[in-house]
Amino acid sequence: MTKPQVKTAKAASQRRHAGILPSQAIETLIADGAVKLAEPLLENQLQPASLDLRLGTIAYRVRASFLPGCREKVASKLDDLQLHAISLSQGAVLETGCVYVAPLLESLALPDDLSAATNPKSSTGRLDVFTRVIADGVSAFDQIPAGYSGPLFAEICPQTFPVVVRKGSRLSQIRFRSGGGAADVVDDVALSVDLTGDKTGLVGFRAKRHTGLVDVDAVGSYPMLDYWEPIHVRDKKRLVLDPDQFYILASKEAVHVPPTQAAEMVPFNPLVGEFRVHYAGFFDPGFGHASAGGEGAKAVLEVRSHKVPFILEDGQTIGRLIYERLTEAPKLVYGRDLASHYQAQGLKLSKHFK
Repeated sequence: MTKPQVKTAKAASQRRHAGILPSQAIETLIADGAVKLAEPLLENQLQPASLDLRLGTIAYRVRASFLPGCREKVASKLDDLQLHAISLSQGAVLETGCVYVAPLLESLALPDDLSAATNPKSSTGRLDVFTRVIADGVSAFDQIPAGYSGPLFAEICPQTFPVVVRKGSRLSQIRFRSGGGAADVVDDVALSVDLTGDKTGLVGFRAKRHTGLVDVDAVGSYPMLDYWEPIHVRDKKRLVLDPDQFYILASKEAVHVPPTQAAEMVPFNPLVGEFRVHYAGFFDPGFGHASAGGEGAKAVLEVRSHKVPFILEDGQTIGRLIYERLTEAPKLVYGRDLASHYQAQGLKLSKHFK
């Protein structure tokens, strides 16, 4: 009897086109051991073109953010920089203004033609939790070079709200790009800010200081007004951003991402102002697209001004949306196949608030 052939990551790589890998290709990476899981994959952990990353059992409070050198391991840096270790088995509070590093339950053994990039999940960015992924010997945040083999770690720094996390909490997601790491860009679209708002003039929310905790795994649990101040802009349709305050605003344009593409917002562009407009920035295939049950969805902007007050005007360009091809049509599509909290969204806070 002829034995069935077993697909390997190397063999699969020979057939890959350049672009972002869809969900079924990520499943193959897991089956082939290119993505290693310390615990079984959860039912809703796989997204149309990305994989949610889960916190492990421990987090380390460190003195400052860091990157390992080109030959250094993150664990050795933690031995030098950690202040104390925190068990996440039963949940733990991460305080604002503090930096934590947590090993993730996912690790990698990538083939030579496959790189990866990470970003905060949408709900993480809308909580103003600054989260980046670091890897052994990689001198850049959120970038995993082709051929990388080793563990992954999440750096976590809550900026506005103290948060509760636990083993398995998902703050970041990872996507995989074939073709040597070069993006296969389909389109590049400018986005502007909406300061007209709804019929009441509501254009956004400003985060309150000194609030209660937010459990990152609790959906619809917190009264909005306990954490956010609604912002109404009237005649002049402008907003002064106060330095180091956190705002949730929305784009004037409705975003449509075809099921065969993915999109990413450039998070900070000094040419349009000294402020950041997006932490998460990744839009899955089908986001806002009619064939996936959407009629367009506004890009929610997580805005923080740097150093000086800055005036935003209605319709002002605040960023760019970069569209990339997928290597093939995804098995899962945002909105059509997933219970997507942000499909067809307008101005919207994270899923944690009532």
